[in-house]
Parts: sequence; C-alpha cells; structure tokens
Amino acid sequence: MHRCIQLAKNGRLNAQPNPMVGAVIVADGRIIGEGYHVRCGEGHAEVNAFAAVKPQHEHLLPQATLYVSLEPCSHYGKTPPCAELIVRKGVKKVVVGCIDPFAQVQGRGIERLRQAGIDVKVGVCEEECKALNKVFFTFHKYRRPYVTLKWAASADGFIAAVDADGRQQPTQISNVYTQMLCHKLRAEHQAILVGHNTWTTDHPSLTTRAWYGRNPQRVLLTHHRESVVADPDMIVVEGSIGEVLSTLYRRGIQSLLVEGGRNVLQQFIDCGLWDEAWAEEGEKVLEKGTKAPVIDCRETENITFFGRAIRHYVNGRQ
Repeated sequence: MHRCIQLAKNGRLNAQPNPMVGAVIVADGRIIGEGYHVRCGEGHAEVNAFAAVKPQHEHLLPQATLYVSLEPCSHYGKTPPCAELIVRKGVKKVVVGCIDPFAQVQGRGIERLRQAGIDVKVGVCEEECKALNKVFFTFHKYRRPYVTLKWAASADGFIAAVDADGRQQPTQISNVYTQMLCHKLRAEHQAILVGHNTWTTDHPSLTTRAWYGRNPQRVLLTHHRESVVADPDMIVVEGSIGEVLSTLYRRGIQSLLVEGGRNVLQQFIDCGLWDEAWAEEGEKVLEKGTKAPVIDCRETENITFFGRAIRHYVNGRQ
C-alpha cells in the first residue's frame, strides 16, 4: 500500500479534479504490474496497473492480489468502471486503502467486487490514503473547496507598506526561492482568490510563471463589482466566506489558494473556513503598514527554506 501511495503522488498536478490513486498487482511474491491515475479523463490506476502486466505473467492474475489506495469506481464516467475490469481479469483478492467518498461510488465498488466472490480487505494504511486526497475528501464531505491561505510578512509583522497618506503600496517580501514555493502551491490548486484591494493595488497576475503547472482559475472577492475591471475568465464573487465557498463548490472547484490582503485572509481565519496556511517571514523591516493576519492554531510546523522562515499551520478543528 505504501507503494500505491508513492505511485499516486505522481498524479498530483494532472489527476485533479479526480483523486490521486495508485495500484499494485502482486503475484508469486513480486510485483507484476503497477500504475497510477496520470490524467483526468484517462485510465484509472487499476487500468494502468493491468496494462503493465506482461503477457507472460497474465496467467498469474487469478492468484494475484490487487492493492489500490482508493476504492475502485463502480460507475460509468469518462472511463468504464474499474470494479468490472477487476472482475473480468479474474483477480481473487483486493486490498483497498480507503472508501471513496464520491456519492456515485461510496462503497458500491467494494460491494460489486464482493458480489463477484472476490476477497476484499478495506482500511490498510487508511489515514495515509485519506491524507493523500485531503482535497477530494474535503470537497465531498464538507461540500466546499479545500482552502489554503498564503501570505508573506516583514520581519516586524507587516504584509504591505503604506505611503504618507496611509494608502497600501505594492510590497515585495518573498525572494526568488520562496516565490517558487508560492507558485508551486498555485500549480497544485484549481483556483486562487484575492480581494478587491489586492487586485486594484497590486494588479497581480496570479500565474505559475516561476513553477511548472497550469495557472489556477482566478477568483476575485469584491463588494464593488460595478467598479472592478476584471478579466473575462475571472470569477467575480461577493457575499460571506461561506457563500463564496458554496458558489465555488457549485462550480466544481475542489481547491482554493487564498492570497488576498489582511482583511480577506482574516475573514477566512475568523470563520474557521480554512484547512492549512503558509506564512513566510521576510527579512525586511517596514516599521509601519498593513499588519499580517492573526491565526490561533496549535498545529504548526516551522520550516526553513533557503534560509527563510516559513510557518505551516493545519486547521485541526475540521
């Protein structure tokens, strides 16, 4: 199962919005086939694992054990159901990491295998398998995107400088290395959200130009829709944080990176609608400006990245 998880992680960028899944086929004390879900709309992990079995090893399938990190699907989507494929291949034992929370599966794949006389064991490395697809599980369990907060603050706790009139100014705090880390986060999320002030003051591009991967869908949170000039492909939302997340859920957005200003970030924190946060501490001293958000979370991890301090928070209340 650890090998399944290892394989599954290869699909981190391209499998979304589908979950990351790995599959391993073991027979005669060795792996005879393995695979993972490479890209949404293409073959699932089980399909690729069976395709990897060499012709001279096909006869071993009836005595083989299939390990898969997530319950095999049982419905027709963009691809046929993997449960039916497993039955046709004649495998007699399947070990499943965790049950799929998706409403069209949710135990039906396991039931189909058992109906065919296959011995199915569920819950091996279950927590690790669930953690692998925390985004997917959050989306289906809480009916909202998985929310990651990100900000960079000066050494004295400000996220932006202000001019003599108190107006916020564009302020570069991240260095070239932490900018890459930020853009990596962007590539791993389906959407990225900023507020009205950040959009009109900083004019951010919100792209993955410092990392490999697709640009996230841009989302603008504003209460001044009529005064904002947004790109045609930008989603403009308004309302409470709960209403915003419900809107994005209905649009099928599973993961959201929030890089807004202090007010937007603090709104997510205060209402508890966030899952993890990354806070970078820069070397600049601004002396005055816009204060960084205040977060009260016991589950933290301190990271040193190319000499720059970064604190990683996990919301344990979910």
